[in-house]
Amino acid sequence: MNFIPAAATAIPILLACASWCAQASDTAANKQLVLEFYDAALVKRDAAAAVKYLGARYIQHNPLAPDGVEGVKGLIQFLRDKYPQRTSEIKRVIAEGDLVVLHVHAKPAPEERGSAIIDIFRVENGKIVEHWDVIQPVPEKAANGN
Repeated sequence: MNFIPAAATAIPILLACASWCAQASDTAANKQLVLEFYDAALVKRDAAAAVKYLGARYIQHNPLAPDGVEGVKGLIQFLRDKYPQRTSEIKRVIAEGDLVVLHVHAKPAPEERGSAIIDIFRVENGKIVEHWDVIQPVPEKAANGN
């Protein structure tokens, strides 16, 4: 029995498996990083704790918020001051590679319907470096029960 052809076939498969495992591990780590950031920034509204998750260069795609760490600090302070009863409940987390997506129900006050939010974060070298969001007010009446 000749083992060389079998080894030649097995090596690419093992390398592909190793690459996939590394990517899966990175995806899980990125997901955890974003969840920890979100908890610090938007649930606890603790700017000092939140900024440690951000890269030196942080790109913000929300047109109402500035780029950079100072922009995040300003947002957190604004939320603390203007909406002291604000809540954010993460409904879903989707992660693939360097992107993590959160589906969130945020309410400025307990009696309000609030907004459905999709936050998209890009992670690079263990830090959040980019953010996009889409915000939709929760309507009083919907055409469906969802």
